[in-house]
Amino acid sequence: MGMSVCRSVSRRAASGALGFVLLGGGAGACGTASGSGSGGSSQAAAPVLTPAEAVAKAAEDSADITSLRYRITGSVPDRGRLTVDAAMSTAPLAMNMELTTADQRAKGPLNIRFAGKALYVGGSALDTQKLGRLAKLDTQELNGKSWLRIKPAGWGLVSVDNQSYGLLPRQVEGSPIVQSTLLTGSKNAKKIGAETIDGARTTHYRGTVTFDGLRAAQQAATDKAGRERRINSLDQFIALGLDKNFIMDLWIDDDGRTRQFRMRGATYKAPVNADGEPFRLVVGDPIDMTVTFLQINEPVTIKTPSAGDTADLDALLDTQTG
Repeated sequence: MGMSVCRSVSRRAASGALGFVLLGGGAGACGTASGSGSGGSSQAAAPVLTPAEAVAKAAEDSADITSLRYRITGSVPDRGRLTVDAAMSTAPLAMNMELTTADQRAKGPLNIRFAGKALYVGGSALDTQKLGRLAKLDTQELNGKSWLRIKPAGWGLVSVDNQSYGLLPRQVEGSPIVQSTLLTGSKNAKKIGAETIDGARTTHYRGTVTFDGLRAAQQAATDKAGRERRINSLDQFIALGLDKNFIMDLWIDDDGRTRQFRMRGATYKAPVNADGEPFRLVVGDPIDMTVTFLQINEPVTIKTPSAGDTADLDALLDTQTG
């Protein structure tokens, strides 16, 4: 069964992007220059943007992304080194991903698809001993089928709505479109220089993003719509599990659109409370993750596996319980 997924931008992705634009300030031109040619006509020079304005403009433009093919490389807590090749659409929200982590590299990638509020898991790495909360299942119960279907499921949403049953690292549960806007929360964004990313000429920016700064900006919103946008954006930030602050690098092409971003920093584990002491955060492994946008707004189709090759989790659980 196929599903064409290159349509209008999702409200949730747009909300996340606009929320961070509010943190970074307006994206206006700093000035224009004009001159007279031999014919007496004048021509305006390209606007020169400050780093904060360039970052804010890229975040604003990300709201127009309706489909995306992207690659993730790096290291995340609890999973170590990983590689991801994925494609997504924003309306309807759907995703197809091949995920390879250090503990499954010998078996090949785990194929994961989200469509129609359902999660599909398959591929050569389908081993229920490594499938998070599904570890109690026996692969023999799949009866030779290549895919496992689970509902309800969610991806690319605010963190409370994400549901991948422990299969995905938290750091790749968020939409990369929203995550690319995080640098607008920085107060010290600076220009690093010109670099080529995947054949495209880009300008490299870098800044530090603090949790306290984003939370203060969220509370400063006076209108309901502004608060909702900032809450959604802050939620995406929290879902990354980042401790205090992190370094964000952003590469923007000549059209003012994001082509790559990198996030680095310490992470925290779940809050703990021992012997009646106040809750405290325990610092975990660091994150160093780079996301490259390969194709933007090109046709993307997320195909769900055939029913004949898919085992339904609910039916398996019903069999287990008799």
